[in-house]
Amino acid sequence: MADTAPILVLNGPNLNMLGTRQPEVYGSATLDDVVELCERTAARFDRKIVAFQSNHEGALIDRIHQARGAESGIVINPGGLTHTSVALRDALVIPEVPIVEVHISNVHAREEFRHHSFISPIATAVIAGMGIQGYAAAIEFLATR
Repeated sequence: MADTAPILVLNGPNLNMLGTRQPEVYGSATLDDVVELCERTAARFDRKIVAFQSNHEGALIDRIHQARGAESGIVINPGGLTHTSVALRDALVIPEVPIVEVHISNVHAREEFRHHSFISPIATAVIAGMGIQGYAAAIEFLATR
């Protein structure tokens, strides 16, 4: 995979509601703000991103399959699927690229069920609790690997 291939930024269920859903937990930034931040960060490294969000597990899995041979890395905030989806975890190994799991809130300071991730064991890195800046850190990490 060429170093200049785009980085895929995936957002799972309910992340389309950023800015309105529990702003005390997730802040006031919208998903559009997240995408803009990722684009700006990638541009600093002469890189591009491809952003995709879905509330449907199968759509996320289909998009991950398309990443094989097309994208150089994946930044994923799986939302609630983090804690429930073996299928999403299995799909993420298919592209054979580095993966950064991102969570806006510190999932380890929240409910017990949020402490387990099916994604973390296959991720190259995990970022939690940095707000949307975690996405920028993930893009920088992948762009400079």
